[in-house]
Amino acid sequence: MAYAAKDFGKLIGMPGFSETLLKNHFTLYQGYVTNTNKLLDTLASMAKDGKIGTPEYAELKRRLGFEFNGMRVHEYYFQNLGGKAAPEKLGKLGQKLTEDFGSWDSWEKDFKGTGAMRGIGWAILYQDTATGRLINQWINEHETGHLAGGAPILVMDVFEHAFMIDYGLKKAEYIEAFFKNIDWAAVESRLK
Repeated sequence: MAYAAKDFGKLIGMPGFSETLLKNHFTLYQGYVTNTNKLLDTLASMAKDGKIGTPEYAELKRRLGFEFNGMRVHEYYFQNLGGKAAPEKLGKLGQKLTEDFGSWDSWEKDFKGTGAMRGIGWAILYQDTATGRLINQWINEHETGHLAGGAPILVMDVFEHAFMIDYGLKKAEYIEAFFKNIDWAAVESRLK
């Protein structure tokens, strides 16, 4: 069963994100979907042909994490965008953030600080599925730094392709635009 790229065209026109930036980002995401499918097909064929022990198989297996996670984290990212309502700081998510970070503002400062770190990657608010605890985490590349057993609650792309067209090197301005467009209902729906 092949993966299909999801249509996130509803985000076109979102304040702070140009059509050019979004269309380029959608194209990049579609590439991850295509490459995930190609890798899965190739790996299945190699396994069928008894080539599991080969260096080529090993390298493709390693590459699958990058492509699959590139596909999946982009889906989380696009799905938690497009909101127009202010966050419900007294709702379920707000209560959990206050419990785990001391206050909504403390969580937000930490999340934005995580996203503003030097480098490329992702800032992800995870929920530890074993304890329910919320943790802000930096993800380097797509496959490095994910928390085992962590369920993504809020995902922010901080690779240059997510902001350079519109913001140049002003990552902090991009982060502010991102926060103005979070679909808080989608984020809260991920909370267990």
